[in-house]
Amino acid sequence: MAAVLHPNIWHGHGPGQIRAWLDRARRNGLILVDPVTAWRQAILAADVVIGDFGAVSYYSAALGIPVLLAAAGQERLDPEAPLADFVRTAPRLNPHASLRAQLEHVLATHRPCPGPAEFVSSAPGGSAALLRRSFYRLLGLDEPSAPALLEPLATPPYEPPRRTAPLHVRARVRGQRVDIERSAEHPYAARGESHLAVHEETRNPGDLALADVIVREGAPDDPRLGGPAVWAAEVLERYPQCAVAAYITGPDTCTAYARRHGLLQLSAGTEADIDPAAHASALHSWLDAGGSLPPEGTTLRVRTAHGTHPVVVRLLSAPPRSGAAGP
Repeated sequence: MAAVLHPNIWHGHGPGQIRAWLDRARRNGLILVDPVTAWRQAILAADVVIGDFGAVSYYSAALGIPVLLAAAGQERLDPEAPLADFVRTAPRLNPHASLRAQLEHVLATHRPCPGPAEFVSSAPGGSAALLRRSFYRLLGLDEPSAPALLEPLATPPYEPPRRTAPLHVRARVRGQRVDIERSAEHPYAARGESHLAVHEETRNPGDLALADVIVREGAPDDPRLGGPAVWAAEVLERYPQCAVAAYITGPDTCTAYARRHGLLQLSAGTEADIDPAAHASALHSWLDAGGSLPPEGTTLRVRTAHGTHPVVVRLLSAPPRSGAAGP
């Protein structure tokens, strides 16, 4: 999840105060997007936009992206303006209802509205040429003969969110399929077996003593950690309650040491798109439910709110016959 706050919010309260207010959300994975240089890229990447009655929500709708209005502000708009018409008809966010259910509903029922796209531009892709022609005419100058071109949007730097807050994971295992749901709090009456997944750099070290899964990110050859196998074995020795220690080495891979099962490589299969920490939780749930790993490995079908993701599990080394990482 990413948040694009208006520049005036940053200016009025200051970056330090904004980050302090959103500290818990950021530790749970919230990304704060630069409101000047990266907000357009965030919209293009969004599945759903939750916004107010401003231009960003309108641009999102013009691009065909589902929009939920968290603040209508209809009384502040000209009733004849196209934006006012959009605000009158756009679906509303109910702050007292399940957010997940509302997101799933708007994704399933969304039909792009032609109004915003029609009023945002009558000549899609032609703004550079039209604006340059108008500017040169107003200046009384001859327009250059070269094509009018715009700089492409820069790809933002890859900065994955650091989810250092403990996550409660609910799982249901059906053969090779593992349905998982992760959240910062354990919902009342949640279904499925539950376990606790904790980042090694969690703010509260006491959470590590309770964790079933411990994760961290790093380069596979980081000399400070000794590599994935050494780090994972040390974690299992230090925390007897922990069943799986997962060292995330990239956006779609991690190395996991599972007690009684050995060192494993977890890799996202084709079309998979989930956090590798979810791979480790799915593996733990599957093994805890009696899953048996053949020598040639297996593929788990991990189902989240975003769909079903194949995760390839491959055995790198068998567990030791004795020691803290063993039985």
